[in-house]
Amino acid sequence: MGAGATAQDAPTHPVEDGAVYGLTVEHRTDPLGVDAAHPRFGWRMRSVGRGRSQGAYEIMVAATPGKLTRDRADVWSSGLVQSSESVAVRFRGTPLKASTRYYWTVTVWDTVGRLVGTGPVASFETGLLSTDGTTGWDGAQWIGMKGKAPNSPGAPMLRTEAPLRGRVREARLYLSALGVYGAHISGQHVTVPQDDGTTLELLPPGWTNYDARVNYLTYDVTHLVAREPVVTLAAVLGNGWYNGRISDGSTYYSKNGNALALKAKLLIRYTDGTTQPVVTRPDGSWKATDTGPYRADDIYDGQTYDARKELPGWTSAGFDASGWSDTERVAFETKYPDARLTAYPAETARLVSRWDRRPQSITVFTGVTGDGKGRIIVDPDRTVTEPHRAATARTTLGPGDTAVFDLGQNMVGVPRYSLRGPAGAQVTFQFGEMLNDSSAGADGPEGSLYRANLRSAKATSTYILKGDRHGETHQDSLTFYGFRYASVTATETVTIAGLTGRVATSAIHETGAVTTDDPDTNQLISNIRWGQRGNYLWVPTDCPQRDERLGWTGDTQVFSATGLYNADAGPFLGHFQETVVDSATIYGQDKAQFTGVAPGGRYNFPGGGSGWADCGVILPWTLWQMTGDPAAVERSWPAMTRYLDWIRQQTGETYAGQGSLTGDWLAPQKTSAQLMSDVCYGYVARLMAQLARAIGRTAEGETYDRLFAHVKQAFIAKYLSTEGGTVTVKSSLGDASPIEPGSDPNQKTEDNTQTALLWVLKLGFYDTEAQRRALVGHLADNIGNDVAYKAAHPTSSRVKYAQNTLSVGFLGVNVLAPVLSDEGRSDLAYKLLHQDALPSWLFSVRNGATTVWERWNSYSREAGFGPVSMNSFNHYAYGAVMEWMHAYMAGIARDPDSPGFKHFLLQPHLDPTGKITCVAGRHESPYGEISSEWRVTDGGGALSYAAVVPANSEATLRLPALSADSVREGRTPLARVDGVRFTGHADGVASYLLPSGSYRLTSRLH
Repeated sequence: MGAGATAQDAPTHPVEDGAVYGLTVEHRTDPLGVDAAHPRFGWRMRSVGRGRSQGAYEIMVAATPGKLTRDRADVWSSGLVQSSESVAVRFRGTPLKASTRYYWTVTVWDTVGRLVGTGPVASFETGLLSTDGTTGWDGAQWIGMKGKAPNSPGAPMLRTEAPLRGRVREARLYLSALGVYGAHISGQHVTVPQDDGTTLELLPPGWTNYDARVNYLTYDVTHLVAREPVVTLAAVLGNGWYNGRISDGSTYYSKNGNALALKAKLLIRYTDGTTQPVVTRPDGSWKATDTGPYRADDIYDGQTYDARKELPGWTSAGFDASGWSDTERVAFETKYPDARLTAYPAETARLVSRWDRRPQSITVFTGVTGDGKGRIIVDPDRTVTEPHRAATARTTLGPGDTAVFDLGQNMVGVPRYSLRGPAGAQVTFQFGEMLNDSSAGADGPEGSLYRANLRSAKATSTYILKGDRHGETHQDSLTFYGFRYASVTATETVTIAGLTGRVATSAIHETGAVTTDDPDTNQLISNIRWGQRGNYLWVPTDCPQRDERLGWTGDTQVFSATGLYNADAGPFLGHFQETVVDSATIYGQDKAQFTGVAPGGRYNFPGGGSGWADCGVILPWTLWQMTGDPAAVERSWPAMTRYLDWIRQQTGETYAGQGSLTGDWLAPQKTSAQLMSDVCYGYVARLMAQLARAIGRTAEGETYDRLFAHVKQAFIAKYLSTEGGTVTVKSSLGDASPIEPGSDPNQKTEDNTQTALLWVLKLGFYDTEAQRRALVGHLADNIGNDVAYKAAHPTSSRVKYAQNTLSVGFLGVNVLAPVLSDEGRSDLAYKLLHQDALPSWLFSVRNGATTVWERWNSYSREAGFGPVSMNSFNHYAYGAVMEWMHAYMAGIARDPDSPGFKHFLLQPHLDPTGKITCVAGRHESPYGEISSEWRVTDGGGALSYAAVVPANSEATLRLPALSADSVREGRTPLARVDGVRFTGHADGVASYLLPSGSYRLTSRLH
């Protein structure tokens, strides 16, 4: 507040309509199933004027909307709190009750005490407020089909009925599974709200370390329960991750199979105040069968559905289940007594129809001709190449025919198809990301579906028709696929009336975008976004198609900032961090090391985890930086300190890293894996110092400062050579990754690799400014890779590559462009961005990619397919360059000292190559939407710039300009605009402190 001012005696001021908006609880809008004892509130404010910030707030929480006043708020009133805080404000009222809806709002005043406004009435609803699996569950137990052997054919289908006792006021369903489920109430699918409608989730309740934590979900099913006098609750159970080979190597995995189970509580509240729970119990009230149409399902292998075995009406009241089996208790709690049953805190993975894909072409072939693998024989009469016709074309296939549907986009989800044909006809849909060419790496005739990179994953949807003359429509629900193409065959003549790729993702709310006037860059951006959509599916995975699909922690941490710029992924990644902590206890070395994969134990290798294990520190730091909420840091702090202590125990006073089996994964130029481990150790030590201070642990912060200083000193002594009068990073001291598939066993590590130089510069691992300048020169020379450089380095791997190419792997890709820009070499960053020769980001774009690839050389039209043992065409790690696009190219950059964009940087970096002349960026920050748009005009001599700084935040603008006076708003120099503070002009950049508001500026560049 202003001096002596209060909200009560502030001068009157017009209140703007909708000035307080975006109310959230636990970072979600009107969430159900909140299990936090002290939920976090958030809100935003808007103002048509400039410089308006929050000076005070008052939160009110009540049992009904009508009580949301200061005097009547019966749950909590914060009172008038003088603070600008509007992110993750903790509830401090009396203990919340389980399964209860609360209403809340917030009133905001500005810094001089004027009323800004009161937000709309929002709500949140608590879950069961327990984790023991008993409290609040009203006796619900884990139940499964009695006598069913794990892995026997047929998915369990469970149902119960209960008569209603009166007029229904509301109904909630609390639901979990050991496996995955598809739930129904009274003949209708249980759905979730999405895009002004509803949609189906895919594979709830997701994937966790089941022996540590299982998710349950909460649904508002009032509209379903109130339909009929008898309520029917039904569910089909799939193997999911719990009983799939994706979990081979996990502590909860059994080669003989795990029994699938359902746990449910349907809580019905009546208008007379009474309640009725319907719960899973093995008391005869539930019946089960495995004789239905769901014949087989697996995450890797797909799904088999036999429509002849459908049981019409099985999810509705009155169905005769007398011939079904009883259910039995599944003794999960006995086997894993410490496992917690917790409310899922994020948006679930679901089908998002606005991203669905229809065929762009349909190719029908009848055989193969030619030598070797040959090429397909196309039937031109049934082949459709025009996208508008292919989207709705009907295709008839007979035995021996194959139809290849091209959806035009590599995507993740499930197929929905409509068929017509005789009963018993079997139609097989096989999925893949690429078509075969004529290269040696192809696995079939040219034009057919390439599937070798799926390894052992069958990725097949099989449908057996029931013979309905009106047609049959099916959509898989117990698996998922990563695909662009579907190859379809049939045992009898059938007609495919339609095929849709239903897109599934957990990244349902997109919060950021960057667009340019360069089509290739825009395609790369699209590829990155599609890769995130597909791989943010319950957990952040490496790939969605082959026999892997795992939560690799290195991929996650490298991409996390990009992911949070692009989507509202804070709760999703916060939940994953909890899984990372669980995995450290279960699989980590000495129960302290974070793991390479989470959840589960597949490919979790002990020891040597630098770059991947460090996710346990980097991810909570990134969440704090991007959201302004330190909750993930606070929850993870004990595990994070154990991890740093464990590294110290391994390497002691050498201050070396723990080692790294992966190193700079898939880098064309090889760097010592131990050097990578050492820089990772230094990096997480520095982050721990920042994080300690963020949560009030100042003394621990000083301890980590000292640790960082020791690591730096040891690194310089070992790796920084000044022999011969020049500084050299000895990145050849040690081997690269010993486990990288497809690598050249004869390739050696080299000095002054791009990744080594980047990390040395990022961490300041040098002694003098002269050394820094020399290191930047080495980096520029390596990237430039001209004739002179190749002549001076004849044995380098760089010799075979073009000029202005990158040579980084997974641990260098996210720092490459940012470090170049920080060192004043955005010219090189842009040259790398525009490069389309190998290795580069646009190499994949030039070769037809619609998602980011795992390898720089996953495919080329000239050389064919990359190493088949590990070659994904949907792998987001290299898409981490989009963080630079947001923060440098568009110029919306976080200030590390002001997390959550409370204060941020507007620092557009123009393209010196001149190829990009126009960029528009936006990001929905915790305070509102930030925008930054620039256009070079007047033949490169002038700049038009527009930006929005949300209310209750401020920004430092660093704008390219010939002089301070040349930066103008209209005709007025920006330095003279009210509220703007000029802070200097140097090196062709003018700097200002901007209050909130909208700006349209011009600048002379020369």
